[in-house]
Amino acid sequence: MPQLYATSDLHVTHRGNSDHLDAIRPTTASDWLIVAGDVAERVGVVVDTLATLRERFAKVVWVPGNHELWTTPADPVRARGEARYDELVRRCRAVDVLTPEDDYPVWRYAERPLTVAPLFLLYDYSWRTPCAHGRAVEEALRQAREAGVVCTDEYYLHPQPYRSRQEWCARRLRLTEKRLAEIPADHGTVLVSHWPLHRHPTAPLRHPEFAMWCGTEETADWHVRFRAELAVYGHLHIPRTTYADGVRFEEVSLGYPREWRRRAGGAVPLRRVL
Repeated sequence: MPQLYATSDLHVTHRGNSDHLDAIRPTTASDWLIVAGDVAERVGVVVDTLATLRERFAKVVWVPGNHELWTTPADPVRARGEARYDELVRRCRAVDVLTPEDDYPVWRYAERPLTVAPLFLLYDYSWRTPCAHGRAVEEALRQAREAGVVCTDEYYLHPQPYRSRQEWCARRLRLTEKRLAEIPADHGTVLVSHWPLHRHPTAPLRHPEFAMWCGTEETADWHVRFRAELAVYGHLHIPRTTYADGVRFEEVSLGYPREWRRRAGGAVPLRRVL
């Protein structure tokens, strides 16, 4: 029986992480792999890594994380914002890796067909701490800076051609919601995103201010509305299984070496989710 595996936040350019790529292998020739973002910061490294994984798995489904969208001095690809995302999509298609812009594949090895939907949604700063609730975004960001929390996205994740990351997020939400609504009613779904769709996974964050860069209130009910059997995500580097409204949420991140070395089970670069 084919199996569906998932991984995220491989951060392969961090010393020690690339060693775990060899462990990301299928059990059968028909197995699929979900890669839920943050492979690396450089476009070439991202695509080469995905191409390697595609050689091993029957199908690879990828969504971008914030690190793929960074435009850093070390990357010869200078595209920013949506143009950078479009370049990643173009190169992924060239190595036969599915993206959020492609037709959603269907997993047929469950009690009902499951449409595997890779989602690129970003965030809109709506996951606030109580003291920032109802305040302007600028005030919420000021409070986060005072707490010593500033996501690197503020320097490297550019929203062009949109005026802000919130505007880009709103655009992605509209496009994605329309596509999800077109999934056949007799299908369940596997919703794949880099940022969690529901806020509950952010509860263990050491710095609750960081939740602003982790998702949006607009997707709080998507796992119910769109009949999710499973929601797969990364970003938080807190790999675990949780539930919301009876739906299973799986964080499948490897994380940084300083994180996985502290875990009792060590590094877990691959998880079977179905």
